[in-house]
Amino acid sequence: MSAAIKRKGTRPAAVPEGAPPFKKVLIANRGEIALRVILACKELGIQTVAVYSEADRNALHVRFADEEVCIGPPPSSKSYLNIPQVIAAAEVTGAEAIHPGYGFLSENAHFVEVCLACGINFIGPSAEIIRKMGNKAQAKATMQAAGVPLMPGSDGVVETVEEALVVAEQIGYPVIVKASAGGGGRGMRIVNSPEELPDLYHTARSEAKGAFGDDSVYMEKYLLEPRHIEVQIMGDLFGNVVHLGERECSIQRRHQKLIEESPSAALDPDLRRRICETAVRAAKAVGYYNAGTIEFLLDRRGDFFFMEMNTRVQVEHPVTELVTGIDIVKEQLHIAAGRKLSFTQEQVVQKGHAIECRINAEDPFKFTPCPGRITALNFPGGPGIRVDTAMHQDAVIPPHYDSMVAKLIAYGADRSEAIARMRRALDTLVIEGIKTTAPLHRRIMDHPDFISGAFSTKWMEGFIEEMKQDLAGNEVR
Repeated sequence: MSAAIKRKGTRPAAVPEGAPPFKKVLIANRGEIALRVILACKELGIQTVAVYSEADRNALHVRFADEEVCIGPPPSSKSYLNIPQVIAAAEVTGAEAIHPGYGFLSENAHFVEVCLACGINFIGPSAEIIRKMGNKAQAKATMQAAGVPLMPGSDGVVETVEEALVVAEQIGYPVIVKASAGGGGRGMRIVNSPEELPDLYHTARSEAKGAFGDDSVYMEKYLLEPRHIEVQIMGDLFGNVVHLGERECSIQRRHQKLIEESPSAALDPDLRRRICETAVRAAKAVGYYNAGTIEFLLDRRGDFFFMEMNTRVQVEHPVTELVTGIDIVKEQLHIAAGRKLSFTQEQVVQKGHAIECRINAEDPFKFTPCPGRITALNFPGGPGIRVDTAMHQDAVIPPHYDSMVAKLIAYGADRSEAIARMRRALDTLVIEGIKTTAPLHRRIMDHPDFISGAFSTKWMEGFIEEMKQDLAGNEVR
């Protein structure tokens, strides 16, 4: 690593109003989020630096950045996760700040410390906050101290099977064993009885070790049909924290979100107020600044429980931007430059309804990856449609990274209009050369449960079985 790592840097003083937050920003990411940050920087008059792996040499974020630096071969560990290479790229191009996007290094506390040691501004929260909220057991303890509702569960890490059996008996089955250091469905196992617990406990620990390098786990009560509600929060370096309303993220498969929308059809005004105020209290409890998300599980009685905090911009941030009119990425840049939030809580107003479909390069019915070359492409348009993507004609979708290739977002005056516009958008979206999940989303848009808003985080399991039976029946006929 460069000797410059040893330099000590501090957060810059606020730049004058009217001036760009930074002169030059490096985007330590790829795909649509890298392009999204570049577009925000262009509007603010900020020069941009794209880093890329050899697999992304012809990617759009490389094409549209002002400068580009190749940082290694296709594997993430040798390119986008290679901290010395990313820092070297920032130093050689003179970038003042790094935007991490989501995934990769976005929640890596060590990376934040390296950036600051080199005098490079990290566009996100502090390493201390990332560590505190990234460790699920520690985050739970922090939220408990702040009076945020928690799911009944262990007080912290569960060290042995014997301890796990005692905790499960206290809170009642079913329970869920979760990795303390990670998320995304890895290191998680649902346990329905004492007989199942030993094997599933060890499996969860083993998977957590392989995925996160940390085999510690904790336990919670498992809700049978919860809804996944998250609240977008933003804070500045002056102690101001506001929420930008909630997002419904219950349509998911194996803990991976497929569709998000705002506002949630499950929340009445009083519940919305309570859950959003709780999210602000949670963020203030850790001195949070920049963009972040507080995630909750909501049960059928209307009780909600803290699940986790994401200390970065979310994949689904566009739905919040559409219903509030606030550019979250531009606000991130201003906050990182030492400016106050550009709005107050009273100025945040949710208007209309937005729905996002994550379009993945996968077989829509088998969910197997389908990398390849795009041979034909047409993006939908018309009123209320936004497409966030880095796809282009003849682009090659590599097999090395996440399979999401586009985010299709529809906005309407109400939920019914947003659904109608999403149907239209999916009908006119053309992606040839690879298979995508667009046909799956089109089916969901027509399902009575989705139209009525009657679904939970478990809904996709039944829908997939229903879909398989329909497909099997069509093959027989």
